[in-house]
Amino acid sequence: MLIGEVARRSGVSARMLRHYESLGLLRPTGRTGAGYREYSGEDIRRIFHIESLRSLGLSLREVGRALDDPGFKPSALVDDLIRRTRERIASEEELLTRLGRIGAADPAGWEDVLQTVALLQGLGSESAGKRQRAALSAVEGVPVEVLAEAALSESDPHVAGALRWALARSGDGGLGLLARGLDSPVAAVRERAVRTLAEMPDHAATTAVLHDALSHGDVVVRRGAALALGARGVAAAVPTLIEMIVEEVNDVDAADALSALASDPGSADAIATGLVACLDRGTVHAPARRRLTQALADIPGDTASRALADLTHDEDRAVALTATYVLTLRRSR
Repeated sequence: MLIGEVARRSGVSARMLRHYESLGLLRPTGRTGAGYREYSGEDIRRIFHIESLRSLGLSLREVGRALDDPGFKPSALVDDLIRRTRERIASEEELLTRLGRIGAADPAGWEDVLQTVALLQGLGSESAGKRQRAALSAVEGVPVEVLAEAALSESDPHVAGALRWALARSGDGGLGLLARGLDSPVAAVRERAVRTLAEMPDHAATTAVLHDALSHGDVVVRRGAALALGARGVAAAVPTLIEMIVEEVNDVDAADALSALASDPGSADAIATGLVACLDRGTVHAPARRRLTQALADIPGDTASRALADLTHDEDRAVALTATYVLTLRRSR
């Protein structure tokens, strides 16, 4: 069979067949009287073997070794092909995401495209300083999803702070990505998500996401949401804030949040009642009772005052002294 017929039947161009021959991959069995290449059935099978191995991603050198080395074992090469293919897919997915972000920004011209590309390159830099500068230089019109994704993956505290600042300026943009970050299988990502949400503007949509997070399975997420909601005046955060005081986890911030919530007369008595209920538990250890007493001092209203009066006679001298001192201050006002 001559080269033209082989090319027609195999789908491999005559030029490529000659290239295979120049590399030693394929040697036509014979020649016609006029000197034309003549391919046997075995040659045709080898062509199909070459094309099959190329379809797996093997280089022509690797194809030649696979076909001609009797001791060749494919396992290591296949493992390497798997690794290279995964790297290629990851690279293509990264490009696809980048293109999607550029498209989402609805660029009016190439200047907008270049601006977004520069931001993406800056946020993807290995230098923390460059990432921070990119976050701080983010301007209106850049896709906030880019900032949200960067905030969820950023481990450097200074860069993360800059990204949270940039996101806060964007309103509630990127909220969907941040909300999904709360359910990440990675604990660090969940923590970054709730911290970022806490610094977002006090919009109804953001507050709703934080409210849902009060029942999250991750205690770090619950507590981060409670602190943010306390600052926003959401009374549903009270039980978690009291728990934080008992557990001595950001207890000063939790007490401050309770104090802010107690500025609403309707919430003050409920907060005082919750603190007193914890004080009355036999399972609460002495240091926790002292912290609860100190938190009670900043809660206005009769319920808190009566509880403090009772605590002046507490068996724990530190609790009794704290309650006495606070009552003296309250009466002097």
